[in-house]
Formats: sequence, C-alpha cells, structure tokens
Amino acid sequence: MKISRRVMNEDGHSSSIREKILTIHVKKGWKAGTKVVFSKEGDQGPNRIPADLVFVTVDKPHPRFRREATDLIHMATVNLGEALTGCTIEIITLDTRKLRIPINEIIRPGYCKIVKGEGMPGSSNSEEKGQLIIEFNIQFPSQLSQEKKQLLKRALLS
Repeated sequence: MKISRRVMNEDGHSSSIREKILTIHVKKGWKAGTKVVFSKEGDQGPNRIPADLVFVTVDKPHPRFRREATDLIHMATVNLGEALTGCTIEIITLDTRKLRIPINEIIRPGYCKIVKGEGMPGSSNSEEKGQLIIEFNIQFPSQLSQEKKQLLKRALLS
C-alpha cells in the first residue's frame, strides 16, 4: 500500500511530502477488526514524534458465504420434493474445491446441516477450521394439478 506522509528535512525546520510503500501480509483466518500497526510511520513535524499508522481489517461480503467467527454459513435452495425425500447439495468452497453433501434427513424450516472442518481457519492455528453451516430455503410449487394434489394427499395424509 502506498502512503504519503510529511517527513522532516535534514535542516530540522522544514518538511516535505514523501511516498512510502507499506506491506500488509494478511494471514488466513484474520477476523474483521484485526489491527495492523506500523510504528512511527505517521507524519513528522518539529518537536513531534511520528504517530503510529493503524489499519483495521474489514470482512468483504461474499456471494455464497456469510462469516460468523470461524464458521461459514451457506444458504442452499431446495425444492419441496428434495426437502421431503433427500438430495445432494454441491458447494464450491473458498479454495475452489467442490463438496457434495448428502442430505438424508427431512429438511424442515430451521433445519441446518453442519459440516465440521470446512469453515474458516483460526487466526492462531490455521490448521484448525470452523464449521460449514448449511441453511435451507425451501421453494414451494406455485401451483399443483388436481392429480398431483390427490397423489400428495394419499402419500402424506394416509
């Protein structure tokens, strides 16, 4: 990252603006709010010690995942038939692997599938990962024929 800062000239009385490149090595698993401090890299002035520069990390929104601590939450959409009879959910991970998660339980409102070890790495131990939590959005059909309604009544209400 390139910064511009005021630096004292050799005469000790005047200053000039100089550019400097600072490098931040972002580590796996850093949480939002992690502070990176560059000691005494702020503006200089006569009789003034340069201040520290502090950068604070912010999580960038992701199209497929939401982060909660070291856990990743993914919203999967399934139709009503899949919710009742089971299905396999395919998820592309942050490191581009394809996970195929079989769902054999009935997916009801509020149901979550937890996959251990597929979340974010911890900032102190990058080998230890959080969980992948799959939440479900069940899509209901917008219409059913009379024949399908009768079949469903026989299957579900008898």
